[in-house]
Amino acid sequence: MTTRRAVLGAGAALIAGGQALAASPAYPKIGKIRRLSPELDAILDVNAPIEQIADGVTWAEGPAWHWESKSLLFSDVPGNVMYRWTPKTGKTEFLKPSGYDGPPTKIFREAGSNGAIITLAGDLVIADCGNRGLAKVDLATKQKTVLASTYKGKKFNSPNDLVEVRDGPLKGSLYFTDPPYGLEGLDASPAKELSFNGVYLLRLNGDVALIDDTLSFPNGVGLSPDGRRLYVSISDPKRPVIMAYELGGDGLPKSSKVFFDASELLKAGGPGLPDGMKVDAKGNLFASGPGGIMILTPEAKLLGVIETGGPAANCAFGEDGKTLFLTSSHIVARVRTKTSGLAW
Repeated sequence: MTTRRAVLGAGAALIAGGQALAASPAYPKIGKIRRLSPELDAILDVNAPIEQIADGVTWAEGPAWHWESKSLLFSDVPGNVMYRWTPKTGKTEFLKPSGYDGPPTKIFREAGSNGAIITLAGDLVIADCGNRGLAKVDLATKQKTVLASTYKGKKFNSPNDLVEVRDGPLKGSLYFTDPPYGLEGLDASPAKELSFNGVYLLRLNGDVALIDDTLSFPNGVGLSPDGRRLYVSISDPKRPVIMAYELGGDGLPKSSKVFFDASELLKAGGPGLPDGMKVDAKGNLFASGPGGIMILTPEAKLLGVIETGGPAANCAFGEDGKTLFLTSSHIVARVRTKTSGLAW
């Protein structure tokens, strides 16, 4: 398994994380952590403060930690802007527009960028919802390079989230989801060219392979530490589940099943739906769902929920690898964990 420490060096990573934490000012405390199993104690302290580090956005999404600048990038999807946050500078504008940059149009419901990752190579890659594709963004010039925008000659709907293959023959390839959330009218949008909402694999040679075309609203996406299991969340109140796909050596699914059903959490009044997710080094899922960020074991046991008081959209590990950043409605927050993100 290739880790971020292998790329940048363990010592530098730990120093960078320590400096970032040491420089942190005081932030408002929000929400709470709900413990549903004693097993949570090895992963997260139930009394760990949830700190609100930024606000003032319409719908925060796509958190991604950039090691070299010790900063968090995140998007306001409806606002069509990407922000950068550091403890020293706070929230500053990084890229505007982050998505669609053409003439005025009524096509889009959400025109900005959505999910984002920093790849093993150090590149920023975004689900460019407004431009209906995946794009690499040069962090210095902020110029975009389109990586994929069509499947069999038809435009994607509005790519939502992505995850990088970190090892093996497919290293550097990307799995991504393509629901209709960016389009005005969703599935009824006249701009929608595909008859389905898909999950895909983008290989390094530019080929796009379809993983699943049967999901109503595919959203968040993640990979197990060994890269053999793909997770996909479905943001559908009628079927709020996380799917699991067992992958073959070619990256395509051999089988699939419902990994976790969040229906009971939704019925209990938890705000939000299954959305973005991240996997830690031991294979535990930190997945958006009704109530906040759900912590699930690789066996799908729900250990607890990080509750912000509103719907959670996504999360990402950062700083020294033990800080979980999460986007929740109009705010961005963070909480310290006892585990490390998969990249560390």
